Amino acid sequence: MNLPVASGRTPTTISQVLDLVLSDPGRPRLTWYGDGGERVELSGAVLQNWVSKTVNLLVEEFDAAPGTVVTLDLPPHWRGVLWALATWRSGATVQLAGDSPATPGDVVVTSRPAAWADLPSGPGGADLVAVALPALARSFDGDLPPGAVDAAGAVMTYGDVIGWAPETDPTAVALESADAGAVAFADLVPADGTPGARVLVDGARPLAGLLRELLAVWAADGSVVLASAATAAELAADPARLARLRETERITA
Repeated sequence: MNLPVASGRTPTTISQVLDLVLSDPGRPRLTWYGDGGERVELSGAVLQNWVSKTVNLLVEEFDAAPGTVVTLDLPPHWRGVLWALATWRSGATVQLAGDSPATPGDVVVTSRPAAWADLPSGPGGADLVAVALPALARSFDGDLPPGAVDAAGAVMTYGDVIGWAPETDPTAVALESADAGAVAFADLVPADGTPGARVLVDGARPLAGLLRELLAVWAADGSVVLASAATAAELAADPARLARLRETERITA
């Protein structure tokens, strides 16, 4: 059972991490710097709202629960972070696809649906969800395979509060990837975050480690500035721009 976190204790479950994020609803919790100057900021309330809607879609549309595997084929991106959080909140496993399509889980969430066009459909097949990455996208820009769900429109039709989600099994696999192996729910949330830090995260790092770093920051009541791989490389090559970003975003780590 996901019990509330007592004062002064570090969250150990996804539910507790999200409760802590929401405890200061107006505070920025995830700020995204994408290619071409795109900037998206999610407060605690907005982050929770997106996660709740996505959980409801996963549970109501795909029966997501412990034992369900959601293959995440998205780059390091704020939308990918939301889908990972929602998958975990539903008790399901996040399987990272890596650079090439993996053996699909029960649901495939992807920004490149054409790469999964040959998924078997019907009983025993995988459901396909297409995710448009641009911040203002209202639909996926391109053709979708038959039966694919367009996340841009579908997510918005679900409730802002989680209607019901199954209990998480601490012994179940929460995250699996080629580079990091399997991580159980009991071990998913690191406890080594700096309390209250505003942390700049490089989107070029492996996704499994990146996701767990974000969890560590939030579990310590901090906030994240996530830069895409290209933006992080530009910042590394331009110390003055990096210094301005650190000052503007009040980055402390």
